[in-house]
Amino acid sequence: MIPVGAVTASLFAPAGDIWEHLVENTLPLLLTNTFWLALGVLFGTGLLGVSLAWFTAVYEFPGRSFFTWALLLPLAIPAYVTAFVALGLFDFTGPIQTMLRDWLESDLRWFPDIRSRAGVIIVMSLAFYPYVYLLARNAFVSQGKRSLEVAQSLGFTRCAGFYKVALPMARPWIAGGLMLVLMETLADFGTVAVFNYDTFTTAIYQAWFSLFSLTAASQLASLLILIVFVIVVLEQQFRARMRYAETRKSQRANRILLTAGYQWSITGFITVVWFFAFLLPVMQLLHWSLQSVTSDFDLHRYLEFLWHSVSLSGMAALITCGVVVMIVYAARRFPGNTMQFAVRTATIGYALPGAVLAIGIFIPLSWLDAKLSELVFTLFEVETGLLIQGTFIIMLLAYLIRFMAVSHYPINGAMQRITPSIEEAAMCMGLHGWAMIRKIHLPMLKSGIFTGATLVFVDVMKEMPITLMTRPFGWDTLAVRVFEMTSEGEWEQAALPALTLVLAGLIPILFFMRQTEH
Repeated sequence: MIPVGAVTASLFAPAGDIWEHLVENTLPLLLTNTFWLALGVLFGTGLLGVSLAWFTAVYEFPGRSFFTWALLLPLAIPAYVTAFVALGLFDFTGPIQTMLRDWLESDLRWFPDIRSRAGVIIVMSLAFYPYVYLLARNAFVSQGKRSLEVAQSLGFTRCAGFYKVALPMARPWIAGGLMLVLMETLADFGTVAVFNYDTFTTAIYQAWFSLFSLTAASQLASLLILIVFVIVVLEQQFRARMRYAETRKSQRANRILLTAGYQWSITGFITVVWFFAFLLPVMQLLHWSLQSVTSDFDLHRYLEFLWHSVSLSGMAALITCGVVVMIVYAARRFPGNTMQFAVRTATIGYALPGAVLAIGIFIPLSWLDAKLSELVFTLFEVETGLLIQGTFIIMLLAYLIRFMAVSHYPINGAMQRITPSIEEAAMCMGLHGWAMIRKIHLPMLKSGIFTGATLVFVDVMKEMPITLMTRPFGWDTLAVRVFEMTSEGEWEQAALPALTLVLAGLIPILFFMRQTEH
């Protein structure tokens, strides 16, 4: 709660000249851009995620077994990587437009501008639709074709049955996926920065590092927190009013067989989506990586970026999972409303954008840094300078707050499998206290801890705003390298670190698919 309190307290601070300038000139644009971006991405991901989930769950068509898991692969590609690949391919000077101008001998005035609001929305929709697809497909699989059969028995057509029966029954899952998409959209910094599309996250970064005003940055961050808080409350109220039911036998229902024309139409649609969301970005990254390796690739510097990313992600995963294990164990030993409230509060950080957390951590720690320097000077008359700022403490604290929820779900799920009877049997065998934790709890929590650590590791590898805003001087990671190169339009130089991030992102996806198969 300290970062949230530090940020929201800035709303009551006197407004300076910079803040007045932002309110008069920048804030209306930020609100407009953020609103239309969120609305467009929600519509795009809802359309793609729900349709793809319905097709793969209910219909039988060529390639269905492959696309069922392959449609999750775009989760491995950070949205800002998809963004700069799209710009590099479809911009005015990109290979697509250049080839079309030479082939058609035309100026291509009709070709849509990728550097537009629609371009940002399309790119982010392709990057975030798997959140909706994954949850919506679970809902549709539980229904099978029985929901359509019930609707048809009531006189509805197959299309009307989808809208009247299947879709309303899946609404809780779809709402959950769209909520994740909305949070990712509001928290995104890299994609909008690549497109030069001003939102709250880019304004926070510019206010801090371009205008050198921590007050203005924190006040912008406080407005974003209020928006997120309102959205979370509305979503909880929306879910509280929902009532739904399902049948256990639905999963065994056979899929619907369509005519050959409809089957190949579905296959073609899914192939196009998967091609632009995953295959094309990966192929282009490979092409650019081969070009950069053969031209001016600096192995020593690249290995330094890789080492920084891996070591930072490893420390964050170790600290986060260690804290989460203690939280989960405490909640098990001391169940009650107070503990449940504390756990929910501790894991709410995933709903906060990285730029907001960076501000919220930096403000109190900079105050603490100043007080510690004064104390040391008073006691020993020694000027210490900055003790905390410019170190890993700020970064690791921000990672801990942001990604605690990511590791909490798998670790808490593993803890729920340890029944009271197992603990009672261990106590009968003379195990108590630390011995029980070491010999019973930790071995049974191993799979959950591994899953949580993998998710946190990859999320920190791909995370950009916290790393960019709080890293020590000269400590560049793969994500920072991607941002610096894309800011200068050097797509080829950004390809190799981006491809490494994609390969790292494939780890939890493959692990998840393996777990679901078992």
